[in-house]
Amino acid sequence: MLTAARARTLTLVADLSGEQLLGPRLGIVNPPLWEIGHLAWFQERWCLRRRTDGTLAPALFPGADALYDSSTVPHATRWDLPLPTLEATLRYLETVLERVCGDVSRPANDQELAYFAQLAALHEEMHCEAFTYTRQTLGYRAPHAGNGAFEAGGSGVLAGDAELPGGEFMLGARPDEGFVFDNEKWAHPIVVQPFRMARAAVTNSEFAAFVDDAGYGRNALWSTEGWAWRASAGTERPVYWQGKPGSWLERRFDEVIALSPHSPVMHVNWYEAQAYCRWAGRRLPTEAEWEFAAASVPDARRGKRRYPWGDDAPQADRANLFGTSAGTVSVAALPGGDSAWGCRQMVGNVWEWTADAFRPYPGFVADPYKEYSAPWFGDHKVLRGGCYATRACLIRNTWRNFYTPDRRDVFAGFRTCAP
Repeated sequence: MLTAARARTLTLVADLSGEQLLGPRLGIVNPPLWEIGHLAWFQERWCLRRRTDGTLAPALFPGADALYDSSTVPHATRWDLPLPTLEATLRYLETVLERVCGDVSRPANDQELAYFAQLAALHEEMHCEAFTYTRQTLGYRAPHAGNGAFEAGGSGVLAGDAELPGGEFMLGARPDEGFVFDNEKWAHPIVVQPFRMARAAVTNSEFAAFVDDAGYGRNALWSTEGWAWRASAGTERPVYWQGKPGSWLERRFDEVIALSPHSPVMHVNWYEAQAYCRWAGRRLPTEAEWEFAAASVPDARRGKRRYPWGDDAPQADRANLFGTSAGTVSVAALPGGDSAWGCRQMVGNVWEWTADAFRPYPGFVADPYKEYSAPWFGDHKVLRGGCYATRACLIRNTWRNFYTPDRRDVFAGFRTCAP
């Protein structure tokens, strides 16, 4: 996991140079040069520097804490820091990885180190996905990911709703599921009422009908907060759409291509998803409904599935995750990944917004990496399911992603429920 994550990091940054290593000051991205150093610092901090008395040993790179600790270095200042050169940063990255891999390879390595090594690998994979968002946001070339050609077409639509009976359901992860993050802990009983959920995510063509019907200009379709955001952003279409009704185009990285009608709409925020739902007479699923549709089975005695299709690890015929395709695929593709209720692509392709705010589960206790979840409770919304840039080792039915409702840089779309 550590070496796979590092190989992906190096691929994502290999062609960046000069101004690209810092990029413009934006609230939704980090300077890539800073982010590379942060990966080395994080891995070193949790895997190499911990002392039994709770203190930290000195960093391998002098002054690293003042440069790369994301909990203490304000985002807006990261462009102004005396960052080392790319060459020096990459040496720091390499040195830390070599030492960590050496430690975890020893027969006598302890469970605590194994836990933190896995944390570091997953943290790096999350940043690799964020690097991919950054390349899209800044219009850089599409990253070479060693996967197939970009699939702009696909196999059509997947219409209709799945009928879900609801019932008592254990929301969240169990202690026997291996590594999970603190916001997934622990499974607790809830009651889900019967509901109907779309078998597929909303497509580009479906969202285009909302745009073409002046959906961005009709106050009644938007919440008060959503309308204020729309007015402030001055937007009348998804962020990367260009052209006009009937001939929409979209920018993907540094290219402008025809909008693929049957691919899921992507780069829409929670406010936009909510407005579409009002226009369509639908609603966003709750977080519990989403997990019920992805994980439950008709015979509740059989428990929950780890993935929509079962407990087997993701494969290319089930989920469009990192390494499967170079972009989104048709919402009707990959029938092998259907949930027990016939919902498709609940893992992979695009993250899916849910109706709920990101909040702790009952009895929440922060893990050692306390900054991961707790600071974001309340003002973020929950997304589920992963996207085509998500590494398979990160995702499962209980995984909770979270962003503020105004974010459009995320590779996110949504599916709807009947009202």
